[in-house]
Amino acid sequence: MHRPAPTLTLQDFCVADFGATAVVVNGFPCKPVSNVTSDDFFFAGLSNEGNTSNIFGSSVTPANVLNFAGLNTLGVSMNRVDVAPGGLNPPHSHPRATELIILLEGRLLVGFISTNNQFFSKVLKPGEMFVVPKGLIHFQYNVGNKKALAITTFDSQLPGVVIASTTLFGSTPAIPDDVLAKAFQVDQKVVTAIKSKFAN
Repeated sequence: MHRPAPTLTLQDFCVADFGATAVVVNGFPCKPVSNVTSDDFFFAGLSNEGNTSNIFGSSVTPANVLNFAGLNTLGVSMNRVDVAPGGLNPPHSHPRATELIILLEGRLLVGFISTNNQFFSKVLKPGEMFVVPKGLIHFQYNVGNKKALAITTFDSQLPGVVIASTTLFGSTPAIPDDVLAKAFQVDQKVVTAIKSKFAN
């Protein structure tokens, strides 16, 4: 059985230096250790409730390397997911990370679709967890009558996100209507109508 090689850590940390001009491929250059402070390892952003007044009725607040420099090279990040009753964190994927969901409040239907089109799902209650393998399409839907709050964790400092609906119907430049009409086996007027929902 093949096992990945362990990450070899040659230093305690590498706080991201966003002002550096070095070319990087996987992570950001390190801030000089003499300039690192306790604040580099602190993030309060997940303590604030997200605004769910939008078309999906959900809000995702990230805590990744882009807003929490101390995560650089550590291979971890988190999101706060707020979902109003009947709200949806729409089908999406994280191309660079596995996701572990823990529900803190409310009830969420969570699920993912495997590469052979099998749907796996559970309705979570507070304290319960669900794992989504790397790169697979998944969602969180509030099936309760009060707000739901979940924390999602990732094995990447920057998991990335591809939201299926906004990616396909709200890209810039736009995917040609005939491509989407053929892919979804619908009339181009349907594609135009859907695109109008995601126009910015």
